[in-house]
Amino acid sequence: MLFQAPILERRSSHVKLGGVTTRARRSERRTDALSKERIVETAIEILDAEGENALTFRALTTRLATGAGAIYWHVANKNELLTAAADDVIAAVMAGVVDTSEPEETIRAIALGLFDAIDAHPWVGAQLAPEPWTGLLQIFEGVGVQIQALGVPPAAQFNSASALVNYILGVAGQNAANARVEMGGGDRTAFLAKVADRWTERDPVDYPFAHQVAPQLRDHDDREQFLAGIDLILAGIATLR
Repeated sequence: MLFQAPILERRSSHVKLGGVTTRARRSERRTDALSKERIVETAIEILDAEGENALTFRALTTRLATGAGAIYWHVANKNELLTAAADDVIAAVMAGVVDTSEPEETIRAIALGLFDAIDAHPWVGAQLAPEPWTGLLQIFEGVGVQIQALGVPPAAQFNSASALVNYILGVAGQNAANARVEMGGGDRTAFLAKVADRWTERDPVDYPFAHQVAPQLRDHDDREQFLAGIDLILAGIATLR
């Protein structure tokens, strides 16, 4: 038998269905739509815009127009949420890398993808070390498989993969941190010019190398320099084959 759903009065918190009184679920649509994916997505938005200190469950409830209980249903605490957010960013990078027939090119693609992702999400790097069996493991596996494909002897694979992963995360994290420091009013070119000038002000007898490379510091491209470091490590790994 078909029956028409009753019209809810604005003042009432109860409805009658088939003669049985039940409490109206005014937030049913929002509760049903909330998912861990949506919570993580919102957390990433807050982290990118305002940093780790701004990520609170109160901020999430405001953004998501829901109660704290609905969020705690999906994530137990802030640390778990930070890990999930970092994992989401890393997973997107690794999923976007095309596994080519040239392992060195695939490694470069992984490295550059992570460099750009950490530049866009500078909080990610700090979340990888505390739980290395999550996002960090994805990176280590992705690089390690390519090391194997290069024909590196098994005894040297761990050190080779570690050298690459440590370089990638270290340089990417440092670059992201530098980019967010106030450098001469936020102008990177002006900041590098200032540093180069400071280097050349030092006694060339005591700092001959700094004097020599100061022009390169002034004009260098961070991404190109990053990839040059990857190539240097890969050249060293090639000697192990």
